[in-house]
Amino acid sequence: MTLEVVPLGGLGEFGMHMMAFRSNGAMIVVDAGVMFPDEELLGIDIIVPDITYLLENKNEVQAIFLTHGHEDHIGALPFILPYLNVPVYGSSFTMALVRNKLEQRGVLDEAQLRVVKDKDEVTAACFSVQFFHVTHSIVDAFALAIKTPAGTVIHTGDFKIDPTPTDGKLFDLHTLAAYGDQGVLALFSDSTNAEHAGYTQSERSVNDRFESIFRTSKGRVVLSCFTSSIPRLQLVIDQAKQYGRFVAFLGRRMTENTEIAQELGFLKIPPGLVIRSKEIRSYPRNKVCVVAGGCQAEPMSALSRLALDDHKDLKIEEGDTVVLSSRQIPGNERAIGRMMDHFYRRRAEMYYADGSQPPVHVSGHASEEELKLVVTLVKPKYFVPIHGTYRQLHRHAKLVEKTSVVGEKIIVAETGDVLRFGPAGAEIAGKAPVGRVLIDEGSLEEVEEVVIRDRRHISEDGIILAIIAINKQSGMMEIPPEIVFRGVAFLDEERLLNESRHMLFDTVNNATVEERGDWTVIKEKIRKDLKKFFYKQTAKRPFILPVILEI
Repeated sequence: MTLEVVPLGGLGEFGMHMMAFRSNGAMIVVDAGVMFPDEELLGIDIIVPDITYLLENKNEVQAIFLTHGHEDHIGALPFILPYLNVPVYGSSFTMALVRNKLEQRGVLDEAQLRVVKDKDEVTAACFSVQFFHVTHSIVDAFALAIKTPAGTVIHTGDFKIDPTPTDGKLFDLHTLAAYGDQGVLALFSDSTNAEHAGYTQSERSVNDRFESIFRTSKGRVVLSCFTSSIPRLQLVIDQAKQYGRFVAFLGRRMTENTEIAQELGFLKIPPGLVIRSKEIRSYPRNKVCVVAGGCQAEPMSALSRLALDDHKDLKIEEGDTVVLSSRQIPGNERAIGRMMDHFYRRRAEMYYADGSQPPVHVSGHASEEELKLVVTLVKPKYFVPIHGTYRQLHRHAKLVEKTSVVGEKIIVAETGDVLRFGPAGAEIAGKAPVGRVLIDEGSLEEVEEVVIRDRRHISEDGIILAIIAINKQSGMMEIPPEIVFRGVAFLDEERLLNESRHMLFDTVNNATVEERGDWTVIKEKIRKDLKKFFYKQTAKRPFILPVILEI
């Protein structure tokens, strides 16, 4: 019997993890994640895998299995399930996040969501999939042992081997080793930290730094981490209780995820510890800890608004402490740097992942020694590095090559490669149709190519150029704003032109000096205000392009 494995995303790129396993006329899928766009992809909010390959073989697809609840592993489900409504299996926390996501998109009613527990085994046609626990930066994460007609495959998902996890649930190395003793056809293993020597530090290693920050901070403590980092949030809760601080959660997703985690018992919060954001000002500054979403400096997130003094419930003051307990996702470095500058202007004390010890952030992914331990325990016939850029996959392959435990072959594949395992061996046997679908979340419009999307937009509603000259030093407009219409047919063009100029003048003048000096922020404010204005006046959505002239 043969087994074909097709990565539909996540190999040779950062995020968008999705992999199909096909044998004996049946197919299962592992994970369905998103990728976040680079700055050049204007108007694009998220990127999901192209599922043409799955739709071409729709009758064969039996189920989707989820390793854990991070966006790059579950975020594409709302866009995929309407076309491919098959049972979806995952842990209780993972499925709670999925359920919330599908409900917000209005596609929950038809979804077939199935919760599984550690060691559960699910049969789908000729496949049998067992879930077993791994440690990661999110709770309730699983690796998968996939039994196929061609042999057993281990898919690690994302993991690290944490010896002291905050919830006490260790990586299930016994099950991993047991499969290794029985014989494993192929190991598909996480490569994200393949370039990092040694071991990844335990989640608990940030606790000493947190304790020091809570003990010495004179003002409010404002901490931000990934909203799904429940182990990290538990440490914050524990330190807040220890040092007599009340906790306020800011940001919709942060609030939702903590409520879900608390309901399921993954986050333990003492009664009376949590306060609402509107109550923050009622408490002494040294008695408050604020946990805010937006550690990647998303323009309208709670943390970004705090940095710009634009949050209705809280103003950062001198002596407050801001902690960024997260890594910087590639592509976000500049935005995060600008946000940090704004906090420093507020005279806040800042802590972030700068290499100092003890750390304020540790990775959730295995480093070299842990990767070697996993492959040594599994002793696979074939090894395939997954989850990472091509550089990371290559480094992982070289690392495993030195262990000399792989029976026959190490295969470095990329998204779209068809890996075929059969009696004659394993090889890359061709290419499957893969790609990226670009999503504008405002309209939920799928955009195959950015250029096509922009051309269609401009051809239907035209383009409006808003040109503003701002003095970089003073942050003031040097001359009145200019607005140029192209391809726009308004009945009352002169009135709209004058009113939009006045509105634009107010938008810029009402912005803070720091917002006017941050082109990314001021452009977004201009674009949103003009978009609202023209839609209200004309029911049209012209393409709006703010242009800032630096004087």
